[in-house]
Amino acid sequence: MTAIAFRVVACALGASLLASCATVSPESRLRTGLLEAGLSPRMAGCMAERMVDRLSLMQLRRLQSLASLRKSHMGEMSVDRFLYKVRALEDPEIFLVTSKAAIGCAF
Repeated sequence: MTAIAFRVVACALGASLLASCATVSPESRLRTGLLEAGLSPRMAGCMAERMVDRLSLMQLRRLQSLASLRKSHMGEMSVDRFLYKVRALEDPEIFLVTSKAAIGCAF
Protein backbone atom coordinates (compact mmCIF):
# COMPACT_ATOMS: atom_id res chain seq x y z
CA MET A 1 0.00 0.00 0.00
CA THR A 2 1.42 3.37 -0.91
CA ALA A 3 1.79 6.15 1.61
CA ILE A 4 -0.93 8.23 -0.08
CA ALA A 5 -3.41 5.35 -0.12
CA PHE A 6 -2.65 4.64 3.53
CA ARG A 7 -3.32 8.29 4.44
CA VAL A 8 -6.62 8.27 2.56
CA VAL A 9 -7.76 5.10 4.35
CA ALA A 10 -6.59 6.46 7.72
CA CYS A 11 -8.40 9.77 7.16
CA ALA A 12 -11.61 8.02 6.09
CA LEU A 13 -11.49 5.73 9.12
CA GLY A 14 -10.79 8.65 11.45
CA ALA A 15 -13.66 10.67 9.97
CA SER A 16 -16.12 7.81 10.37
CA LEU A 17 -15.05 7.25 13.99
CA LEU A 18 -15.39 10.95 14.73
CA ALA A 19 -18.84 11.06 13.14
CA SER A 20 -20.03 8.07 15.15
CA CYS A 21 -18.82 9.67 18.38
CA ALA A 22 -20.52 12.95 17.52
CA THR A 23 -23.97 11.45 17.16
CA VAL A 24 -26.37 11.88 20.03
CA SER A 25 -28.11 8.83 21.44
CA PRO A 26 -31.91 8.56 21.11
CA GLU A 27 -32.16 8.54 24.92
CA SER A 28 -30.24 11.79 25.15
CA ARG A 29 -32.38 13.39 22.46
CA LEU A 30 -35.55 12.21 24.20
CA ARG A 31 -34.34 13.53 27.56
CA THR A 32 -33.58 16.90 25.97
CA GLY A 33 -37.00 16.98 24.32
CA LEU A 34 -38.74 16.22 27.60
CA LEU A 35 -36.73 18.99 29.27
CA GLU A 36 -37.66 21.40 26.50
CA ALA A 37 -41.32 20.41 26.93
CA GLY A 38 -41.02 21.63 30.52
CA LEU A 39 -40.51 18.51 32.63
CA SER A 40 -38.04 18.64 35.51
CA PRO A 41 -34.53 17.31 34.83
CA ARG A 42 -35.01 14.37 37.20
CA MET A 43 -38.34 13.38 35.65
CA ALA A 44 -37.06 13.85 32.08
CA GLY A 45 -34.00 11.67 32.68
CA CYS A 46 -35.95 8.92 34.39
CA MET A 47 -38.71 8.87 31.76
CA ALA A 48 -36.28 8.93 28.82
CA GLU A 49 -34.46 5.90 30.21
CA ARG A 50 -37.72 3.95 30.49
CA MET A 51 -39.24 5.07 27.18
CA VAL A 52 -36.45 5.01 24.61
CA ASP A 53 -36.41 1.24 24.01
CA ARG A 54 -40.18 0.90 23.95
CA LEU A 55 -40.99 3.41 21.20
CA SER A 56 -40.10 3.39 17.52
CA LEU A 57 -38.05 6.17 15.96
CA MET A 58 -41.21 7.50 14.30
CA GLN A 59 -42.96 7.67 17.67
CA LEU A 60 -39.96 9.39 19.23
CA ARG A 61 -40.08 11.97 16.44
CA ARG A 62 -43.77 12.57 17.13
CA LEU A 63 -42.91 13.24 20.75
CA GLN A 64 -40.39 15.85 19.61
CA SER A 65 -43.28 18.02 18.50
CA LEU A 66 -44.16 18.49 22.17
CA ALA A 67 -40.88 20.31 22.80
CA SER A 68 -42.48 23.47 21.40
CA LEU A 69 -45.00 23.46 24.28
CA ARG A 70 -42.63 25.13 26.70
CA LYS A 71 -42.35 28.18 24.47
CA SER A 72 -46.03 28.83 25.06
CA HIS A 73 -45.97 27.79 28.75
CA MET A 74 -43.05 29.29 30.60
CA GLY A 75 -41.78 27.34 33.59
CA GLU A 76 -42.05 23.69 34.49
CA MET A 77 -44.96 21.73 33.14
CA SER A 78 -46.81 19.33 35.40
CA VAL A 79 -46.72 15.67 34.43
CA ASP A 80 -50.50 15.50 34.12
CA ARG A 81 -50.53 18.47 31.72
CA PHE A 82 -47.74 16.83 29.72
CA LEU A 83 -49.68 13.54 29.52
CA TYR A 84 -52.72 15.51 28.34
CA LYS A 85 -50.61 16.83 25.45
CA VAL A 86 -49.21 13.35 24.73
CA ARG A 87 -52.73 11.98 24.54
CA ALA A 88 -53.53 14.61 21.89
CA LEU A 89 -51.01 12.87 19.60
CA GLU A 90 -53.64 10.12 19.29
CA ASP A 91 -51.18 7.26 19.48
CA PRO A 92 -52.24 4.81 22.20
CA GLU A 93 -48.82 3.18 22.40
CA ILE A 94 -47.03 6.51 22.93
CA PHE A 95 -49.54 7.43 25.63
CA LEU A 96 -49.25 4.04 27.35
CA VAL A 97 -45.44 4.02 27.39
CA THR A 98 -45.25 7.68 28.48
CA SER A 99 -47.82 7.32 31.25
CA LYS A 100 -46.17 4.14 32.59
CA ALA A 101 -42.82 5.91 32.62
CA ALA A 102 -44.31 8.93 34.38
CA ILE A 103 -45.94 6.75 37.04
CA GLY A 104 -42.76 4.74 37.57
CA CYS A 105 -40.65 7.87 37.85
CA ALA A 106 -43.03 9.67 40.19
CA PHE A 107 -42.17 7.34 43.08
